[in-house]
Amino acid sequence: MVAKSVEGVQAVEDVVTRLRGALAALGVVLPSLRIDPLTAASEEPYPLVELGRCNMDTALRLVAALGEARR
Repeated sequence: MVAKSVEGVQAVEDVVTRLRGALAALGVVLPSLRIDPLTAASEEPYPLVELGRCNMDTALRLVAALGEARR
């Protein structure tokens, strides 16, 4: 089960890196973006991605970026 957990963490690390890059390209930085450490230690195959907290300016940038993506 450990190998599966390691593969799951690596897969989610890749997703976090890709998400961080995609958001940065839109001018959005989520400082707390990371793998959730509690679920990384669980037996589930994939840990959760923790988007974390951000200030109002960052939240507004995220709203604008998502609004543009919907068009």
